[in-house]
Amino acid sequence: MSQKEYTLLWQDDFDSDSLDLTRWTREVRPAGWTNHELQSYQDITATAFVRDGCLVLKAHKIVHPDGSVEYISGKVNSQHKGDFQYGRVEVSAKVPAGQGLWPAIWMMPTQESHYGQWPRCGEIDILEVLGHDTSTVYATIHYGLPHRQQQGRWQNIHPRLSDAFHTYALEWEPEEMRFYLDDTLLLRVTDWYTAQDGEPIAPYPAPFNQPFFVQMNLAVGGDWPGDPDETTDFDKAEFLIDYLRVYRKTKGD
Repeated sequence: MSQKEYTLLWQDDFDSDSLDLTRWTREVRPAGWTNHELQSYQDITATAFVRDGCLVLKAHKIVHPDGSVEYISGKVNSQHKGDFQYGRVEVSAKVPAGQGLWPAIWMMPTQESHYGQWPRCGEIDILEVLGHDTSTVYATIHYGLPHRQQQGRWQNIHPRLSDAFHTYALEWEPEEMRFYLDDTLLLRVTDWYTAQDGEPIAPYPAPFNQPFFVQMNLAVGGDWPGDPDETTDFDKAEFLIDYLRVYRKTKGD
């Protein structure tokens, strides 16, 4: 990244004693809310907290006296607290390993109804990793009606993403997005579209021409990663974020 191209808009280095609630909201969602995921997201410090200079999003497996199992986990978002349109997002993170764990850093529009509900509104996935294969990372955009996606994938990463912190970044411009892992280009996209029911396609670059916000979470189970099993160690089910920085594109560049 050229320092001349971007100016820092906001950042969180997670160096305080607790989560900065002027910057983040702990999101509350029931189990099964999307993708048939097993966890509920809770507004409690046990699932989203700061420790040793990192944000920790932690998943828990709770076995009740009747033998039933419950999963809870952490999700935070910056909606109405750090929304922006165009720029660069850079995150240093370490993902957990384990069958059924699904860490993600992604973005959604502040006003989701502007072009219509998902996928018409657009979604930007900066990082997704499946806990059973932490040597592979995915970056994706979702959009359109009918739904389409463009995805980049990088495999055989060493050290594995669960063994060390890595830097994930998105550079978002009006007609182009670039996704990076440790400064290596993972995906470049320059075409997309959206439309609402019964209406013509909205002018390009819709739907990615509106403010978005960042969200980070650790899901458990779901359609893509599959359910956890006896090998999944929930004592180590922690998604660690060292810092997040949002930059604005310098005017005139």
